[in-house]
Amino acid sequence: MNKPATITAFSACPHDCPSTCALEVEVTAEGRIGRLRGAPDNDYTAGVICAKVARYTERLYHPDRLTRPLRRVGAKGEGRFEPISWDAALDLIAEKFLDAEARFGTETIWPYHYAGTMGLVQRDAIHRFRHAKGTSRQFDSFCTNMAWTGYVAGTGRLSGPDPREIARADQVVIWGTNAVATQVNVMTHAIAARKQRGARIIVVDVYRTETMKQADVGVIVKPGSDAALACAIMHVLFRDGLADREYLARYTDCPDALEAHLASRTPEWAEAICGVPAADIVSLAHMMGQVKKTFFRLGYGFTRTRNGAVSMHAAASIAAVTGCWQYEGGGAFHNNGAIYQLNKAMVEAPELKTATRLLDQSLVGRVLTGDRTALAGGPPVTAMLIQNTNPVSVAPEQRKVVEGFAREDLFTVVHEQFMTDTARHADIVLPATQFLEHDDIYKGGGHQYLIFGPKLTEAPGEARENLFVINELARRIGAKDHPGFHMSAREHVDWMLVNSGYGTLADLEAGRWKDMQPEFDQAHFLKGFGHADGKFHFRVDWAATLAPNRPEDGKALGPVATMPELPDYWDAVERADIDHPFRLVTAPARSFLNSTFSETPGSVKKEGGRPEVWLTAQDAAKAGVADGDKVVMGNARGEVVLHARVIEGLVQGTVISEGLWPNSAFETGCGINTLTGADPVAPYGGAAFHDTAVWIRKKS
Repeated sequence: MNKPATITAFSACPHDCPSTCALEVEVTAEGRIGRLRGAPDNDYTAGVICAKVARYTERLYHPDRLTRPLRRVGAKGEGRFEPISWDAALDLIAEKFLDAEARFGTETIWPYHYAGTMGLVQRDAIHRFRHAKGTSRQFDSFCTNMAWTGYVAGTGRLSGPDPREIARADQVVIWGTNAVATQVNVMTHAIAARKQRGARIIVVDVYRTETMKQADVGVIVKPGSDAALACAIMHVLFRDGLADREYLARYTDCPDALEAHLASRTPEWAEAICGVPAADIVSLAHMMGQVKKTFFRLGYGFTRTRNGAVSMHAAASIAAVTGCWQYEGGGAFHNNGAIYQLNKAMVEAPELKTATRLLDQSLVGRVLTGDRTALAGGPPVTAMLIQNTNPVSVAPEQRKVVEGFAREDLFTVVHEQFMTDTARHADIVLPATQFLEHDDIYKGGGHQYLIFGPKLTEAPGEARENLFVINELARRIGAKDHPGFHMSAREHVDWMLVNSGYGTLADLEAGRWKDMQPEFDQAHFLKGFGHADGKFHFRVDWAATLAPNRPEDGKALGPVATMPELPDYWDAVERADIDHPFRLVTAPARSFLNSTFSETPGSVKKEGGRPEVWLTAQDAAKAGVADGDKVVMGNARGEVVLHARVIEGLVQGTVISEGLWPNSAFETGCGINTLTGADPVAPYGGAAFHDTAVWIRKKS
């Protein structure tokens, strides 16, 4: 008898990417996964996914996947472990957590997580664990804060025009994101606009990215200088009669004050700051002012610098000055988080939450090395459960992070798919499922779809989903009981949908995804922006502005008092100087996603097999290095060893290291985040990963 043919199943990409692609997945008769493709009938994914996900079987069936629980037998970081049963591992974890609690109270336990999966059940169930046990909680400060805060300072709401409208634009401005590498569907729709409408594509970034290579107009700015460019563009729009004064009067808070303020922000003023010639700034302003259907796609690059919130706000303000929000294919978009009104009470159990301390995830190095301010005045952290993140690699101030995880009095549990840099420092390593091996639901930050991702294959060995670990540990350590601890992932998804008014899981599976896009007038703010007065705000009180993610006490962080009230260049970046003449940007690599995919041979090969720092010929000569040289790059935080590559397409003084490579890929075992700082950025925290001053010299 012939075996059944390979079937096509449906899922969603779970990774930390705004595209959240709808997937078609080949499943063989034996239950093995074959090729992954973009769903062609999902009109945002449009059949296109990135190469790293298309070859996902490299990760799924990788020979180095963790398949059994492990107990450390060597020194922390050495990577020597022995197998242990699940019951023995969970019992030991419970014993150690309860011992720690007996000494210091429940706040000594810090469950630590982030976006290794964006699934709302498998990612966020750790909150229920925190709340039910009264552990230390986490302030999520990676990746989003400055960009979200800057965008919402203007719009009052984290949403915007339908991202599919990019294909209906006459001009697309991609600013602060290398979409080819990090959100491929933006390019799908931008290229469609070019082919079908003759749309112009403009890209603004700090180096000549793969996205810029596909643009009609490429604009390279110095890191952190975006607001200067934006202000000069608006100066020209007002000066040359390209501002939509009728729109400004109706929909914005203080257009006259903005125009007066920008009178001195000339193209010549901006050129001295951002490095873009004044004549090019005038030309750019005329393009934006003369094409009404201009779609500004504003990316996460804004969240990587110390002045990122101000820069994002300034860039978004251009759309208000031109009035392009009024048109289909026009406006400014960053993220659609506000359109998903999902009830996650069963997953997170907020009713069990108590006033335990909130520890900043970006300050994990300071927390684990005993910094009293970072510890919020509470006890030391002596027990950790880590899911969905790899802080020994991805967190800033890496020397402090490694020092903290090396403490013998810190009991660390890491639930992972591979032996990451963090897992090597664990006392217990638990094997984790990948997304095709468990059920979950996903929302698209870069689009408007809810998508269910079902379990399509069995996990290898003894790998278990996040939900299993959370539920089992909660029971063993005496956490408060809650119905969520007794539900499967499918039951959680169904409860969430029903109690959000979005039908049932059966409905979602039948439709494959749910379109949550608001109507045109709401999405384009033609019924009013999200502020109480219904206006786009040029004037911002940064210490009191609406922000989607801020500390619970509402207090601003960092040098908020020096932030400009109106759009302006805010000189808050980490300055280059005689001792540190270069500004380092640690940009995403096309074949990696944070520290994910750095274990797959295909991705490593495509990224050249080793970490590098890219610099101009002039800067290479200044540093005394040549193309291919092994170099040391450093600052007061530490040093890393990598290879130099001399390239074009950079502003002199800017150097680029695409990653994120594991620490072991560097000669000394010190990864690129050895050099990045963790100081909370104004106004509501976050680490400035692309805002680092360094020196470079040839390795002797």
